[in-house]
Amino acid sequence: MDVNFDCMAYISDMERTESDIMERVLKAVRGYDPEKFSEKDVENALSGGECSEDGFAALLSPAAEPFLERAAIAARRETGRRFGNSRYLFTPLYISNYCENGCVYCGFNRRNKIVRKRLEYSEIEEELLAVSESGLREILIVTGESRRYSDIEYLGGACRLARKYFSTVGLEIYPVDTTEYAYLHGCGADFVTVFQETYDVEIYSEIHPQGRKRSFPYRFNAQERALKGGMRGVGFAALLGVADFRRDAYAAGIHAGLIQRKYPHAEISFSCPRLRPTASDKGLCPKNIDERRLLQVITAFRIFMPYAGITISSRENAVFRDNAVSIAATKISAGVSVGIGGHTSGEAEGGEQFEIDDGRGVSEICGMLKGRNLQPVMNEYIYL
Repeated sequence: MDVNFDCMAYISDMERTESDIMERVLKAVRGYDPEKFSEKDVENALSGGECSEDGFAALLSPAAEPFLERAAIAARRETGRRFGNSRYLFTPLYISNYCENGCVYCGFNRRNKIVRKRLEYSEIEEELLAVSESGLREILIVTGESRRYSDIEYLGGACRLARKYFSTVGLEIYPVDTTEYAYLHGCGADFVTVFQETYDVEIYSEIHPQGRKRSFPYRFNAQERALKGGMRGVGFAALLGVADFRRDAYAAGIHAGLIQRKYPHAEISFSCPRLRPTASDKGLCPKNIDERRLLQVITAFRIFMPYAGITISSRENAVFRDNAVSIAATKISAGVSVGIGGHTSGEAEGGEQFEIDDGRGVSEICGMLKGRNLQPVMNEYIYL
């Protein structure tokens, strides 16, 4: 596959999803002009009651920037109503960094000269045991996007091992077909997170010059296939800063909202990652989205979909994460390593995906939460 591949096409072996959601989201984004909203529109969105799509659009607009404090108060109120003072903890476990894609913003880019590593099952179990001893009961299994090195059977085996130690198992892997999601669910996976990276089709094509990831619609429809495959939850995200962050955040919110309407039983969550430097490109930085604007996005998500989970990752610094989890975020990572392994030895063996900005461990995050009168929760789901 090369740069001449139409990113709106499918590769021949990819499952095609019969759904109008992608068309509806892209139509909404084409019609979204952040500059058209006024302070009155923002005030209406903050007036209480259910937040409409237009209200969500207004909360993401430049006109909403002077209202950030009011938005934060409204978001904190909604978070308290829906989640009380509970905040959930988890950590990612990177088990392979082999990748077939050429994503220009990612440390796992196939062209990058990094140490490649795939954990064997014995190594995965050692990592899982080490993480479980910290008290965490939720794990997110992460791989580079390579079917050759991380095939479905390998991922299924990792899920079965994870289920031995953790009550909740999430996946952040390459998109797969419905039957494959069903297989992984049967192996113990509960939810799937997929970063669309950007909903701007032209920029999407530019930043994904190689690999199966070039197919925009296959990636877009991954959450729907995961739910059809039995997953109880799906996560949505754009990598904020690779394109217009307002339009990408708006698209992610509309995408999640339409999925929620179609699958009302689904547990919906957002991640709000910003572009971060990698070992091979220290100069990467997000476009036009500083911490105030990132908080604007997070509060808009909370007000628009008050029942959705919001994850704040270790990409952000400790001060910002502490404030975000007090206002709107409901899940926070702890004891993070974004290389391969590292939970057992304390040092990752494979090259890292990106640089983190908050390396605090589980006990430190728990202490921070308690200091803010929040309750650290290790287990959010019980199987009967």
